[in-house]
Amino acid sequence: MFDYAFPIYLVVAIGMFMVGMAKGGGWASMAALAVPFIGLVLPIDDVVGMMLPVLMLADILAIGVHWKRWDNRLIILLIPASIVGVTIGTLFLSNAPVRLIRIVIGVIVLLLAFYKLFEKSIFKKLTYTPRNWHGLLAGLVAGFTSSVAHTGGPPIAIYLLLQNLQPRVFAATLAFFFFILNYIKVPFYYFGDVFNFDLLRQFLWLLPAVPLGIWTGKWLVVRVSKEQFDRIILFLLIITAFLLIFT
Repeated sequence: MFDYAFPIYLVVAIGMFMVGMAKGGGWASMAALAVPFIGLVLPIDDVVGMMLPVLMLADILAIGVHWKRWDNRLIILLIPASIVGVTIGTLFLSNAPVRLIRIVIGVIVLLLAFYKLFEKSIFKKLTYTPRNWHGLLAGLVAGFTSSVAHTGGPPIAIYLLLQNLQPRVFAATLAFFFFILNYIKVPFYYFGDVFNFDLLRQFLWLLPAVPLGIWTGKWLVVRVSKEQFDRIILFLLIITAFLLIFT
């Protein structure tokens, strides 16, 4: 039944726990860390497929918290372009060498980390006029980065922040968008042969780590400084990205 050493199961469980914490505590950077972290011990292309069911479970739990509070107009604007992004991303995953996939995911994670470092400065200097094509661009980029590394959050979060939404509407729209997008990815991953079903069977028994992570995230969010927590996660993102790129 167990084909891998205990430390590998532990790393996968921690990665699933990270996804749950991200959904429960609102720490999006932690969710972005899960795939590259597990990719340090397992083939990164297989990890991307393995983590999709984990994210789908987390999404179900997340939208239950924000039920029907999302902005339907923005969802309708974002989804079509995101499907194009998923198509491009899945073609890349299906055809690129594993070494190139590791490098691309590492670069995406580095870009996410540097964006988070300078996020406040960017928004202070930005004068923004809403345009529908901005939503199409955000959906396209999110579809690609989400299908390659499950790191589609930043482009959508940036776009939604610029729409001056109420906090609850922002959180609900973000959660519902990724609920839809992750289910859209299933047939693309299946026909693109991204899923490694043998690997999935080995690790799906660790799925309870997701709700445990959600509970822990909710518990910690009122007890830990978000800024301090984000600094730790950003440091781990940068280290993990460099390990993916250079090892």
